[in-house]
Amino acid sequence: MPQTAAPSRRAASLPPEERRAAIIEATLPLLIEHGEMVTTRQIAEAAGIAEGTIFRVFADKDELLSATLEFALDPTPVEEALATIGLDLPFEERLIAATEIYQRRVADLWQLVSNLGSKLREQAARPLTESDAFTALFEPDREHLTVEPRVAQRLLRVLTLSVTHPMLSDDPLEPAEIVALLLRGIEAPR
Repeated sequence: MPQTAAPSRRAASLPPEERRAAIIEATLPLLIEHGEMVTTRQIAEAAGIAEGTIFRVFADKDELLSATLEFALDPTPVEEALATIGLDLPFEERLIAATEIYQRRVADLWQLVSNLGSKLREQAARPLTESDAFTALFEPDREHLTVEPRVAQRLLRVLTLSVTHPMLSDDPLEPAEIVALLLRGIEAPR
């Protein structure tokens, strides 16, 4: 009776860019959990590859961690998520949905950056960028705003950041509370 071969532990062959992306995706949760102390052995195990494969794709661990950080900081997934919010929803519902997405982003990035050493923390430091998808959520109600949609989205994002960031608030507001605060302010009707 013929013997069947033992299953191979070798990872499937991937084009270099796909292999690079797979390693980065496997590294991100480990970087969040262990910071820069994550080992290439842990990364290789998480990616299902031999440790040497990492160094065929990245010059060294520092390059891998830097690429992983850039992947995490890429605003494209957030922009895509914001773009899925229907412009036909009521104004306040659109803003609450956007605020939920942005709060998740703030929490995720805080968790990542808080575990980084100074070199990667410096790499992560960058100004708040404009969000076309966030701005688009204000456009249908432009005539009801006292500021331009781009300014309004920036105000909502800064407010969300300030009441969500763990270093600024130990009790984050809910998305609906944040949106109500932006739209109606803090003064009670007289």
